[in-house]
Amino acid sequence: MLKALLLVQLLLAVAAARAESAVSEQALKAVLLYKLPLFVYSAGSDKRSHTSICTLGDAPLGNAADRLPDTLADGRRVNFQAIPGTGAIGDCEFVFIGRSEATRLDFLLRNLNGRRIVTISDIDGFARAGGMVEFSLRRDGSGVLILINRKAAQRQGIEFNAQLLRLSRIVE
Repeated sequence: MLKALLLVQLLLAVAAARAESAVSEQALKAVLLYKLPLFVYSAGSDKRSHTSICTLGDAPLGNAADRLPDTLADGRRVNFQAIPGTGAIGDCEFVFIGRSEATRLDFLLRNLNGRRIVTISDIDGFARAGGMVEFSLRRDGSGVLILINRKAAQRQGIEFNAQLLRLSRIVE
């Protein structure tokens, strides 16, 4: 029931962002990134009291992440942090790879391989290149499409909630 309620919140946030032209693409992506941990399962992980979301490179989130609450609906505290490289991953569970890292994408994904970390980006072709979650602007400009590479996620012991999968486009 909680997952269904959270999904409704996510859908309302996306719909509100579409309806309001004042909401930027960065703000929408920040909200999607913030809500994503509620729809991800990691094999063998215990219920943690916090979630660490890291950004690598120039993230298009601007200061939108600064305006988000520091606690998810399930009670986990969210820690956003910028990291200089994959060597500084530490306890990051989610890593958003900025467009500035597009030329190093293959290297970064290989470096993150074998770690139970959800990789996210808005780099065109990210999911097809082996990333797990790609935020892609819809062609008609009506919002953000979520592309998910389930095979890449499953290789790392990551599963996505079925409700999120229904809202997303699955790529390989």
